[in-house]
Amino acid sequence: MARQEVLLLAMTKMRSGICAAGFTQHPDPVGGLRWVRPVRPFGSVLPGDMTDPNGYLLRCCDVVELDLVAPRADPPHVEDWLTDFVHHRPRLLRRLEGERRARFFARHVDRAPEDVMVRHSRSLCLVQPKRLWGRFSLDAYSGKYAAQLGFVLPGDTPPPLATPAGGIPVTDLKWRALGRVWLEGKGGSLEIDDETVHERLQADVVYLALGLSRSWQGKHWLLVIGVHVVPDYQVEINLSAL
Repeated sequence: MARQEVLLLAMTKMRSGICAAGFTQHPDPVGGLRWVRPVRPFGSVLPGDMTDPNGYLLRCCDVVELDLVAPRADPPHVEDWLTDFVHHRPRLLRRLEGERRARFFARHVDRAPEDVMVRHSRSLCLVQPKRLWGRFSLDAYSGKYAAQLGFVLPGDTPPPLATPAGGIPVTDLKWRALGRVWLEGKGGSLEIDDETVHERLQADVVYLALGLSRSWQGKHWLLVIGVHVVPDYQVEINLSAL
């Protein structure tokens, strides 16, 4: 595939680094555009790998140039592509913003999220929940921080497409940074519901990028890897406190 333009829809926290994913310009019959997840030959992608030559950590809705060397499908992670981060640094081309961003998300909601959530035949999708809820929590003693979101998708969708009452982990760097701001740096927890999210962020609509984890305890766990609010919101990401 060589050098490709990729619209980043996920920049997430992992135990040993970060994970990024997004759309290429290649068509896809389900999501409209083809997903890719850049990976290294060995180990996790690091923040430095997704930093441009000027020291800018790339963000969701950045359109970037990546050198995608070869597919490296590892089912259900069929979207993985071996990427050269050394000889061809990621290059920021432009950002998807404003009305163009709003129209783009509305057009590219996944037509078959059950492929990811139930069948595990692939690992990335974009959905528009009809209702969501969640929680941020910070243990003041251990410093352990967590973010969860639960949601229900449109239509008469019974479980397992409806997430558990307690939600699922959110690894999105920006959403996790927002939770720390809302917790005001203090220990404790904050419960949020659909109305709270829309009011506090003045959101018209919220889209979620979903992904499956690598195998852990014999399972691939569902994660929220991108929270995309329209209109967008701003928050500073501190790499030392993800």
